[in-house]
Amino acid sequence: MIEVKKIEKYYAGKKALDEINFTVNEGEILGFLGPNGAGKSTTMNIITGYIAPTKGTVLIDGFDIIREPKKAKSRIGYLPEQPPLYMDMTVKGYLNFMYDLKKVRLNKQQHINEICEKVGILDVYNRTIKKLSKGYKQRIGIAQALIGYPPVIILDEPTVGLDPKQIISVRNLIKSLSKNHTVIFSSHILSEVQAVCSRILVINKGRIVADNPAELLSGTSHMSDKIVAQVDGDTQKVQEIIKEVQGVIEINDISHKGDNIYEYIITFEKGFDIRRGMFKALAQNDMPIIKFDIMEPSLEDVFIELTSRQDNVINGECNETAEDLQGSQEESLNDKEVLNDDNADESLENTAENTSVQRSDSNDSDI
Repeated sequence: MIEVKKIEKYYAGKKALDEINFTVNEGEILGFLGPNGAGKSTTMNIITGYIAPTKGTVLIDGFDIIREPKKAKSRIGYLPEQPPLYMDMTVKGYLNFMYDLKKVRLNKQQHINEICEKVGILDVYNRTIKKLSKGYKQRIGIAQALIGYPPVIILDEPTVGLDPKQIISVRNLIKSLSKNHTVIFSSHILSEVQAVCSRILVINKGRIVADNPAELLSGTSHMSDKIVAQVDGDTQKVQEIIKEVQGVIEINDISHKGDNIYEYIITFEKGFDIRRGMFKALAQNDMPIIKFDIMEPSLEDVFIELTSRQDNVINGECNETAEDLQGSQEESLNDKEVLNDDNADESLENTAENTSVQRSDSNDSDI
């Protein structure tokens, strides 16, 4: 459904995106994860055709976003990080305006009512947008993205600024969209991406550092493994014994669980199985293990490890000369000139069309 091929983007000679490649299949919810400034919004803006790449290709349902923008964009519903709302309009007036702007051919009132019901904004349908809460404004932004039922929905940080109850509600809404839409969902909140998405793509400093199903992402980690063990015995002696087991790196987060029982988090080298050594050593000293669990790396641990690993690689490979950077900048400017020429006529047409629709709609008595 979505194909992103070797996308690069330069700003003033600086590479913001470096050969971004990925595909998103029909009905998939892709979590686009990365720290602030990693390139998430830039990538989404390129996919939606809002800005042009310096190099590379984006296909939406087989249509090139640069060469066939009208066909490609008609298949996309987009919610930017800041919802594109007109605050002085009513919800009704705004959604009618967006319906006309997108030239949708479905039954107007029935279609808008269905969307309002789906996103839960029927109770504020006749209210002015500026008087609504942040949560309702986000829902209205999602509603405008759904108008026309485009097969692709792209949501950039849709839960920013929402309270916990609103976040859960928006998450459930996003999950429901996968029944009829392909969804790209951007966030820097790790737990949110893990809760919503079937697949997670991690970007850092303009590069893809991981692309895995959500439940398998931890398998990309090279971090040492950890176990949680509760042991009955003198804590100092227990620690001394465990530290002597081959493969053990450290013991920390020690907590008292009652009587002479303490809980330990034990970090060990990846590839070692310390269980037999621990059981044998503790049994020989009459120190029974009450509880023993293997800890999988959390998404937070994996994320930090992946981005830190990439930072080390980048720092080690940063050998570009000033001449290399200058050449890249000139190439970038040439690419942008070509792209701007190709899209100049369409941009003027869209601007005139949008202005015409807005003027006609501003006389609507419902606004």
